[in-house]
Amino acid sequence: MLYREAGQFKSTYAADSAILPIRQDRIGLALILLVAFVVIPLTATPYLFSAILIPCLILALAALGLNLLTGYAGQLSLGTAAFMAVGAFMSYNFILRIPGIPLLLAFAGGGVMAAAVGIVFGLPSLRIRGFYLAVATLAAQFFILWCLTKVGWFTNYNPSGVITAQPMVILGYAFDTPPEKYLLVLSIVTLMALAAKNMVRGNIGRQWMAIRDMDVAAEVIGIRPMRAKLLAFAVSSFYCGVAGALFAYAYLGTVEPEAYNLDLSFRILFMIIIGGVGTVLGAFLGSAFIVVLPIALSTGVAFLDSTLHLNVPSSVGSNLELMVFGGLIIFFLIVEPHGLARIWQITKEKLRLWPFPY
Repeated sequence: MLYREAGQFKSTYAADSAILPIRQDRIGLALILLVAFVVIPLTATPYLFSAILIPCLILALAALGLNLLTGYAGQLSLGTAAFMAVGAFMSYNFILRIPGIPLLLAFAGGGVMAAAVGIVFGLPSLRIRGFYLAVATLAAQFFILWCLTKVGWFTNYNPSGVITAQPMVILGYAFDTPPEKYLLVLSIVTLMALAAKNMVRGNIGRQWMAIRDMDVAAEVIGIRPMRAKLLAFAVSSFYCGVAGALFAYAYLGTVEPEAYNLDLSFRILFMIIIGGVGTVLGAFLGSAFIVVLPIALSTGVAFLDSTLHLNVPSSVGSNLELMVFGGLIIFFLIVEPHGLARIWQITKEKLRLWPFPY
């Protein structure tokens, strides 16, 4: 009964088409932001910041970028981690080679360079689709990492290949503690998520969804597939590039190609499958699920091993995460292909009708 919208009248089109038209949703989002920006920085431990919250937010931003491309535009990509690497390395080079450049401008520049690379590797989408497009983006994953490893300019000719990221300083204030890094990442992710939500609800998002559903019909009604597809690759790669820069500076503290391997691309793909393809909320739910699940599994196995003396082999413990991931992907593809976001949407619809039958 708390989720009823009775008495909430809308007299304008703007009020009816708002992002959160129901008052309870607006109050809930305000409470979530209040907890995220005020309560968590005052109460969370450094381990919680470094191991869970910061990587969860950064990977949610990368998953959001992939969801814009795959979920809304229907273009499958397996090179997400490579575009993140472009953003990280170009942000490093912007700060290194342009004295006095603002940190946020360097991150945005890294995202723009990732968008340019994404457009280049998105050109095959004009002729191929589905599995063949996935193979083309997979080639981008290997080529970009090879280029970052072999071309010394990207690493400033560092022989080790592992570079310490520059300090994060904005307007003379250094973000060097876990709570400060968390607040910076949270602010960037919140603004970019809001921008993505508005984007998919506008003309650009409708073009992407028309291309996803049937590109021939979309072209017939006046949508230009080349422009729409390349724009989807550009925006998606921009989001991934910014996420890659944050991943290097706020989480790892180093800029290294091996951090953006193929495994990371598949993990981000699993996030949108489990969280929900074609939803902004699904990127955050999937990221939280994928980040927290390995920690919960390792903690649970250690607890059972210590209390019940099961003597679980180390090989089983190390592969348990992969087995659970595979089982969950099969489960969601069969039971609920739209992921956790769809489950949450169904729950809200039932709450709006309860206690009446549905």
